Amino acid sequence: MSQARFIRSTAVWLKMPFFWKMKRNRKPNPSRPRKARNRDCIQMDDGVGWVMGMFSDRALAIQPTGVRKMFDLAGDDVISFGLGEPDFQPPKVAIEAFYQAMLDGRNKYTTTAGLPELRKKIADSWSAYQTGMDENNVCMTMSGTNALLNLFMTIINPGENVLLPEPYFPLYGPDATLVGGEGKYYPCLFEHEFIPRIEDLEAMVDENTVAILYNFPSNPTGGTLNEQQRDDLLAFAKKHDLWIISDEVYDRIVFEEDHVSFMGTGYDKLMVVNSFSKTFAMTGWRIGYIISTNLEAMKQVVKIQYYISACSNDAMQYAVLEAMEMANDYPSKMASEFQKRCHLIVDRLNAMPGVQCHRPKGAIYVFPKVDVPGMSSEEVALELLKDGVLCSPGSAFGPSGEGHLRFAYTISQDDISRGMDKVEATLRRLQQA
Repeated sequence: MSQARFIRSTAVWLKMPFFWKMKRNRKPNPSRPRKARNRDCIQMDDGVGWVMGMFSDRALAIQPTGVRKMFDLAGDDVISFGLGEPDFQPPKVAIEAFYQAMLDGRNKYTTTAGLPELRKKIADSWSAYQTGMDENNVCMTMSGTNALLNLFMTIINPGENVLLPEPYFPLYGPDATLVGGEGKYYPCLFEHEFIPRIEDLEAMVDENTVAILYNFPSNPTGGTLNEQQRDDLLAFAKKHDLWIISDEVYDRIVFEEDHVSFMGTGYDKLMVVNSFSKTFAMTGWRIGYIISTNLEAMKQVVKIQYYISACSNDAMQYAVLEAMEMANDYPSKMASEFQKRCHLIVDRLNAMPGVQCHRPKGAIYVFPKVDVPGMSSEEVALELLKDGVLCSPGSAFGPSGEGHLRFAYTISQDDISRGMDKVEATLRRLQQA
């Protein structure tokens, strides 16, 4: 029986009066008290009605990200600034090492924390910020996003909250919801170059706040920190005894200045998330890690990780180790090309009517203000899509993203130039309408 037919037949069965009568006539089990669930019906995409009480509150509380909407509407012939994915392939040595590892039988479970030699290599790679770490300070995960969910599960109790940046990476808030917590959003605004103000953070924190998440370089804004800004944000977390979850997945894609990390600040309630998706263009490999000087916290992380995924891919870990040993300059080569693209797209955008764009110093995005009177960011993005350009409306990254568009410069310079020609023509048309 096909899945669609099964769903339809089940839905019909659920609508039959005798089914619910039978349910009502069951004798209650006093040892298993059960909260009444909402029996409202929701309409699925295929027209089948499902009873809401069949699904958990956490599943119903989260929604698909608005970023995907534009991809669903796009045709095949658009110039896409939508995907936050490097247009490079992983280093050849990593691909070859992956293949060889599988041939050599590296197709089994590893320890939950991951290969000790890879974890030691990762710990050593952070020595510019923090010395004295070893494999016990690192836990491998199934991507950076998996690492974030792990940390939310490790740190947040139901009813507690975590402070999250806005504009935001769309997974942050739903991850907090999935663990029974709440995401409270602090503003990172254009007029402050997307750096949060301490007074705004102070207005958000309350007795239920247990953590704050920082993301620099930022997706979607490209914002980066200097050391003074980092120290101010660190002091805020210390003042309120908050865990810091520092999402630093773009730490190797920085321009002009070195990456400023929260690692090495001496704060014991710090957990850093990273991945190899951007570092080595391995987005489809789904491999990341958590690193911290807090060994007790790492024990909890490893315990949680076991119940999430048991372990990370065996052969893939060997491939990443080979990349770190033999192609460690690969990220800087990518960053050099991304910087050229960044300058190109910023210069083009700032020459357009109604557009203001900061020049990022890291990541792979620009987040310009785009003023088209009477139109929302989604409406502008849809007009651009009609004219053959895919980008993301700022509203997909939270209410404070309204009035912005996100462009990922993960396409060639020639494609950027052609795409910007189309963007300029569309904006001029809309401005004159």
